[in-house]
Amino acid sequence: MVRNRLWKIFTVAALLFSLLPAGVGNAAATLTEVPYTMDSSNQAGWWTPLETYGTGLEYAYMAYNAPGSTSTHKVYIARRDGTGAWSNIPVMNGSSVAEYNDDVGHNQPSIARDGSGRFHVFASMHNDSWRYFRSDTVGGAPQNHSADMPTPASFRGTYPVLTTAPNGDVYLLIRSGLDSAGYRPGVLFRWNNAASTWSQVAVVGATAGRSFYPNDLVFDANGDLHILFEWSAFVSSALRHELSYLKYSPSTGSFYKADGSAITAPVSLSTADIVQPLGPNEAYVQDGGDPGGPGVQSAKLAVDSAGSPKIVYRYREDGSTNFSVKYASFASGSWNLQTVYDLTQTRAAIDITWTGSTVRVYYAKYSGTDRAYMAIPSGSAGWNLTSIAPGKPIERLSVERNANGIDILYLVDITNSKLYYGRN
Repeated sequence: MVRNRLWKIFTVAALLFSLLPAGVGNAAATLTEVPYTMDSSNQAGWWTPLETYGTGLEYAYMAYNAPGSTSTHKVYIARRDGTGAWSNIPVMNGSSVAEYNDDVGHNQPSIARDGSGRFHVFASMHNDSWRYFRSDTVGGAPQNHSADMPTPASFRGTYPVLTTAPNGDVYLLIRSGLDSAGYRPGVLFRWNNAASTWSQVAVVGATAGRSFYPNDLVFDANGDLHILFEWSAFVSSALRHELSYLKYSPSTGSFYKADGSAITAPVSLSTADIVQPLGPNEAYVQDGGDPGGPGVQSAKLAVDSAGSPKIVYRYREDGSTNFSVKYASFASGSWNLQTVYDLTQTRAAIDITWTGSTVRVYYAKYSGTDRAYMAIPSGSAGWNLTSIAPGKPIERLSVERNANGIDILYLVDITNSKLYYGRN
């Protein structure tokens, strides 16, 4: 009887908490320091270094750069099992742990776990030939399987982002290398989990004089793949423009805009579904660094219960020196844009999740005692902000909502060479 009463009290309390206005009761995330040393090169904005698995018992896999020799790093997966115990899984290149030159913003790992429990890791690719690793056994240390990729030996790629489909297949979006026509296109690949083979799905975006920058891949409950990417002047630039969206249906092989209209791949800047259009004084400038002026830098997406895209991105407004955090949603036939945060400079570290009823936006400030924050809508286009890692100088992050409805956090502290696992 007492147990039943306690359960009723707990149920009512949980219901009341769920009805609180957005932002009420928010608190810092629960953080655990990953017990392995991280290399200072473990920092990127485009990557997908985090994978989760399991209901009830929860597993997390955190691909990261570990210290190598001078100006190099080794690739590992920090594995947290369902009991909270840690193990360090090496990514193997033959008989040695994979080791590559440091290259901040490029040579970082992305990971996915297929429906059979095998890890897929793409690591340290900056206009390089394939550096692809896959487990030969369930949960085993990934081995070099670069020869399995279905491209010519001349292929070069950058910015591999990964996601796992509901049926256990794995999808890869990557920018291909220099093209003789003066563009760098984005290419989508599929790992057929049942057949254990890779194939090229399509060139999804290509425009002469422009380079494609992958941002994110997310599946919805219907099995459709949502794709997010940016464009820069050819050959490259740290400042990008015209953030774009695309949806792919594996069941039909067709591509769509957010309004449901069909579109032919590869999309170009004249046909793409553009989320953030060019501002009045925004222009493409070929610059390996940051040429200044308005533009986009980093973006991530989630989908709501109806399969509608929710996007967070960093955008420097005309006349500003700071990248603000922006939010885009699609409704009534158009993209609706809001500013989440614009008071100080932010890092190229953002992410977004869908809770089942609202979005959570994650971002990192450039400096300060508290740097990692979560923002949720508060009504009237406002946002409530919560520090999720008080006192920790977080500079990069990745977030994934697991099967139990918990946001799992991958938080990078470059200053102290620490990686944190978080629950929010």
